[in-house]
Amino acid sequence: MGFVQEVLTSFVAIIPVTLAQSLILAFVVLGIMIPFRMLNFPDLTSEGAFPLGGCVCGVLLAAGVSPLAAIAVAFAAGFAAGCCTAFIHLRFRIHTLLAGILMMTMLYSINLRIMGKSNLSVFGSPTVFDWVPFARPGFPASKIVVAGLLALIVFMALYMFFRTEKGTAVRAVGANPDMAEAQGINVWAATIGGVGLASAFSASSGALMVQSQGFADVNMGLGILINGLAALMIGEAVVGKQTVWRQLVAPFAGAIIYYQLVSFCLAAGMPPPDLKLATGLFVLAMLALPSLKRGRGPAPAREAIRE
Repeated sequence: MGFVQEVLTSFVAIIPVTLAQSLILAFVVLGIMIPFRMLNFPDLTSEGAFPLGGCVCGVLLAAGVSPLAAIAVAFAAGFAAGCCTAFIHLRFRIHTLLAGILMMTMLYSINLRIMGKSNLSVFGSPTVFDWVPFARPGFPASKIVVAGLLALIVFMALYMFFRTEKGTAVRAVGANPDMAEAQGINVWAATIGGVGLASAFSASSGALMVQSQGFADVNMGLGILINGLAALMIGEAVVGKQTVWRQLVAPFAGAIIYYQLVSFCLAAGMPPPDLKLATGLFVLAMLALPSLKRGRGPAPAREAIRE
């Protein structure tokens, strides 16, 4: 009983910190969901776009640029990276996953070139979290307010966009690109714009994370993709994915729940090196759950290849 109480006490104490972190990283989950669900474009660019945004933001903050302007430039850099991934796929007929891997690999060198070194400290530089009145700068409360407000703005903007004619066209390309093209929809523009927007959100998350933690690192995106996918699976299991509203809520809800689960595991004494293994097993279980619910046995070799 004493152990349980100690775990709960430790968990409750770090909830504000993990809530702030989850709201910031929810934009990465959103950047994974848009191409994966709405465009049927499995993409790995987020793992490179996240540190790209962080490196760009770190360099600009060190140069004395406004923190809001630094986020805007990081957003543009992430958008360019996503557009390049989509262009590589469309122009050269390279599989989406391979195109994402190529871009992610190239971004590592680009990030090193941007910063000139592997990490950069920006402690003492102004951040967007300093602008919250009645909250101590750098503390979880200010981060929760800023990240939560940004999440609300992004959610409302995307919800309105995907209900417009252009937003519906993007979703149509993801559902059936051949039929969308037959209806006069520019498949290239919808795909490049959608993937670019997704990577832009991932880069914005990296910029916010750098302002939150006070430093940028070229390896800060390591493992962010599997964490984001796990959060997305949780969000879709809880919220669903049948409507646009549910698809947009799932990344934010999933990120909050996932990082609270991670903090609970740490509070319970799980060694940090085991978190990657636990996350991978969890994602595997969530992906296999629909098949297990249908009661399907092992698929024959030819059927498995077709699927």
